[in-house]
Amino acid sequence: PALFMENTRKGSIVSRANSIGSTSASSVPNTDDEDSDYHQEPYKESYKDQRRRARTQAEQKRRDAIKKGYDDLQAIVPTCEQQDFSIGSQKLSKAIVLQKTIDYIQFLHKEKKKQEEEVSTLRKDVMALKIMKVNYEQIVKAHQDNPNEGKDQVSDEIKFNVFQGIMDSLFQSFNASISVTSFQELSACVFSWIEEHCKPQTLRDIVIGVLHQLKSQPY
Repeated sequence: PALFMENTRKGSIVSRANSIGSTSASSVPNTDDEDSDYHQEPYKESYKDQRRRARTQAEQKRRDAIKKGYDDLQAIVPTCEQQDFSIGSQKLSKAIVLQKTIDYIQFLHKEKKKQEEEVSTLRKDVMALKIMKVNYEQIVKAHQDNPNEGKDQVSDEIKFNVFQGIMDSLFQSFNASISVTSFQELSACVFSWIEEHCKPQTLRDIVIGVLHQLKSQPY
């Protein structure tokens, strides 16, 4: 019995020593593992990762370019800056920006066509004025070449009365045919009136009628 108790005591001491040793060993850092981690080579990016990163950057650039394009359109197109009551104060969607841009371009095309028509009309007016200028210059030149022609036969008063009678007759049709709402309408109506009421036969009849009236008046 004494021997059994002695062996039991020794086994208990050894067991506790092993337990203490294992606990202490577990608390001591593993210098070999740390040294191996410390000396490990840095991570190298694989070719696949490089391609993935390049695609991601390219996609981001594309998205940024598209966003900048829509922002530029919204800043350039005047209708995009106006308040849209249907969407309130929310940011305009890409679809709305595109539609407003299309509408504005169509509006500009119409304005351009309208301006081209106005320019064409003004060119016709300039051509007609040039023709009238040439005719008046020829009349003035003819009068300068023969300043005394018919002076003794017809007085200035009679000439003025003839001119006044012709103008009064023409003004009646002119006043009834011409619209002065705008310069464009005035220009168009003048040419129409000239073609209709200033034909050679019409002017001849007017002049003959005025001369008959003046002939019957005493001077």
